[in-house]
Amino acid sequence: MSTVTIRPLLPSYRRANLNFRDRTNILLKPNYINYSIKSAPNARRFCSFKKLQKITVSSSTSTSTSPATSTDTTPVRPGDVFFKETFPLKRTHAVEGKMFVRLQKGKDEKNWQLSVGCNIPGKWILHWGVSFVGDNGSEWDQPPKKMRPPGSVSIKDYAIETPLKKLAEGDVFDQVNIDFDTRSDIAAINFVLKDEETGAWYQHRGRDFKVPLVDYLQHDGNVIGALGQLSKMILKADTSQSGIQDSSSESCELKQENKHLEGFYEELPIVKEIIIENTVSVSVRKCPETAKTLLNLETDLTGDVVVHWGVCRDDSKNWEIPAEPYPPETIVFKNKALRTLLQPKEGGKGCSRLFTLDEEFAGFLFVLKLNENTWLKCMENDFYIPLTSSSCLPAESVQEMLIPGKAEEATQEVSQTAYTAGIIKEIRNLVSDFSSDISRKTKSKEAQKSILLEIEKLAAEAYSIFRTTAPTFFEEAAVELEESKPPAKISPGTGTGFEILCQGFNWESHKSGRWYMELKEKATELSSLGFSVIWLPPPTESVSPEGYMPRDLYNLSSRYGNIDELKDVVNKFHDVGMKILGDVVLNHRCAHYQNQNGVWNIFGGRLNWDDRAVVADDPHFQGQGNKSSGDNFHAAPNIDHSQDFVRKDIKEWLCWLRNEIGYDGWRLDFVRGFWGGYVKDYLEATEPYFAVGEYWDSLSYTYGEMDHNQDAHRQRIIDWINAASGTAGAFDVTTKGILHSALDRCEYWRLSDEKGKPPGVVGWWPSRAVTFIENHDTGSTQYTFYVTPFLKGHWRFPGGREMQGYAYILTHPGTPSVFYDHIFSHYRQEIEALLSVRKRNKIHCRSRVEIVKAERDVYAAIIDEKVAMKLGPGHYEPPSGSQNWSFVTEGRDYKVWEAA
Repeated sequence: MSTVTIRPLLPSYRRANLNFRDRTNILLKPNYINYSIKSAPNARRFCSFKKLQKITVSSSTSTSTSPATSTDTTPVRPGDVFFKETFPLKRTHAVEGKMFVRLQKGKDEKNWQLSVGCNIPGKWILHWGVSFVGDNGSEWDQPPKKMRPPGSVSIKDYAIETPLKKLAEGDVFDQVNIDFDTRSDIAAINFVLKDEETGAWYQHRGRDFKVPLVDYLQHDGNVIGALGQLSKMILKADTSQSGIQDSSSESCELKQENKHLEGFYEELPIVKEIIIENTVSVSVRKCPETAKTLLNLETDLTGDVVVHWGVCRDDSKNWEIPAEPYPPETIVFKNKALRTLLQPKEGGKGCSRLFTLDEEFAGFLFVLKLNENTWLKCMENDFYIPLTSSSCLPAESVQEMLIPGKAEEATQEVSQTAYTAGIIKEIRNLVSDFSSDISRKTKSKEAQKSILLEIEKLAAEAYSIFRTTAPTFFEEAAVELEESKPPAKISPGTGTGFEILCQGFNWESHKSGRWYMELKEKATELSSLGFSVIWLPPPTESVSPEGYMPRDLYNLSSRYGNIDELKDVVNKFHDVGMKILGDVVLNHRCAHYQNQNGVWNIFGGRLNWDDRAVVADDPHFQGQGNKSSGDNFHAAPNIDHSQDFVRKDIKEWLCWLRNEIGYDGWRLDFVRGFWGGYVKDYLEATEPYFAVGEYWDSLSYTYGEMDHNQDAHRQRIIDWINAASGTAGAFDVTTKGILHSALDRCEYWRLSDEKGKPPGVVGWWPSRAVTFIENHDTGSTQYTFYVTPFLKGHWRFPGGREMQGYAYILTHPGTPSVFYDHIFSHYRQEIEALLSVRKRNKIHCRSRVEIVKAERDVYAAIIDEKVAMKLGPGHYEPPSGSQNWSFVTEGRDYKVWEAA
């Protein structure tokens, strides 16, 4: 069955126009829907079993089983259930409804109202902005404050988001009303409809809705609307102006009083794709009387559910039809399979069927058929159920053990605790053997490095297997096996684990024109504070002075200094023992020349690419490459990394930077824009000491209130890390966002997830989490991303609470990053004290955290049994007993102790 996935698209650039591909000529459907079927790389392994271990079943109950050890050969008694599993089933369903757009006069001719509504249940948001008279192109601006309905939230400086709601009890439509004065200089109102639950955006014919309020926009190419040219429905220009049809500058001088608006009301069909979740449970046992295998299949699906099934004799899983008898209501399908209609349960809550099979068969294969167009499979593969008790738990590999639904504890037959303990035991045995072998045979650091590189790769592969059933990274279980200090100078792209990162610039650093030389003077000082890595700004020539709109990649004369000055500052930091990260922008590149259509997509310099290097699905730049593998950045041509020549050139450029400049690693900008597998390719070619990607995504909010559970947000970051095979870390945006709400609103309970672990990426994959509270984007003069009346800046950390944030990230696992502005400020002494605590107690990226308190006004944790800390105004003292604690440092609403 084809699974429809809706991916949220977030505005990523100032005044960026949200453009989407058209998906239908009739119904409004969510944009950026992926209709392709993509199997997971190890999908077949998730639904297959090999030589599973025998299970010992408790005599008191048939629902309490535990896996036997590998030496246990106790046979399964007849009549016992030797296999039982519940599988999740997911499918999409199209809900059809209507949206309306209405323009009507208010209390007089000068005051009008635009209304937008939708009658499909859900959390709907109107993402909207305005165009002013004299604006060129399709840029959006924020409307005047008096025009914004209650509950509106600003998005950067170009848009507003306003929730739709029922205005009166019994209303069919959720709607929002926008009042405006026709005497203003607003030329048009632009909008798209956003589904907050799925992140989908709804437009019309692939374009933003635009309601023009002046007649010279009537033939603007971007003017669209409900059921055709909206402008033709709502504008009736004076006959004296009817001849004005071109886009000349004279037309922009029309006076507002020369227009007459005419009200309208139009409805549009709209379709929302929702995910429906069900389950199917399968149990297998031996019949004591007949020695037949009895397989019971039941599901909570209702209606005519057909099992399309067969059997197989070995691990090859070749389908065949067993001999009769068959269950009632079974037909033979093309002599290749059987189809059996499931029998409804009493009360109509699902259906089931019992299958009796000869013991000669090794497995039962099936898929579920709901109708001719809807087939439910196991991760795009056939379900495979083992039919012999000798193959009930995999002994050969962890991969073979996993089945979707293993997290459904209520329906597990095999104890989750025993299941986990068995895996950990096998890992421990492996590591113990490995460790003893290493001590005998491996002495050189080079050999250790090679081995650890392989371990890191295997860890990433193991994560890719486990992630579909449990979001947490396996290293939480394996962390006990690690030494308190990993081997030094081993760097599989993630360093030694003891790195402390300094961001060596801010958004305004380019203004002096000699930033490299200014930073060089700080090298010795930064090293003495305890920093081991410094992140330098983008080095290339750039259209924007900050460096994030690169053009000629080999031209390293930037606003920060020239190539010689760059080499000089790199050498200086190397002299004081620090590593250097280069900030590289691989997602997009500004062009040198226009094509025949006047579009900037032809590049110059040493990498003189043409439009084949630009993705095909960004309408702004008319690329001739393939479709983007990520989200588009609309301010510059997005590079198509699927092109062999592009990847070859980028790898050569990165290697040149490593060799010519001396960079030790990379900070990767806007990695949300392209597949993580390409990042893996680049990192394997350049072998960096340390690499971190900027996967910036919006956290989950409900009408401005941050949700407690941010698992979906951190999972997206983890997914990117995994796509890069763990060769790079990622900035822990989740942790920053949660710290915002926890500290600003005195909601310290947010700092513990539902399992009592840190709620950010650091709680799931700490060795790949780069924690931070501020950077050049957030702690700068850029405009706000989330706006509150008292907050300036681009998602700036809550004022006065910065040191609470540093007390958290500098005592916790992950790799902390400290912002340059904070180091050279009144916070310096406090930051220096916390850096000393981290280094003195050898806290590293995999350190263990025990959260001992997470309440409204206090958070407390013990790290590696060496450091205790608390945040918030509430009371906490580390427990007295066998371990003595001594106070180390404190500040506003934070305190730190060390074990004596």
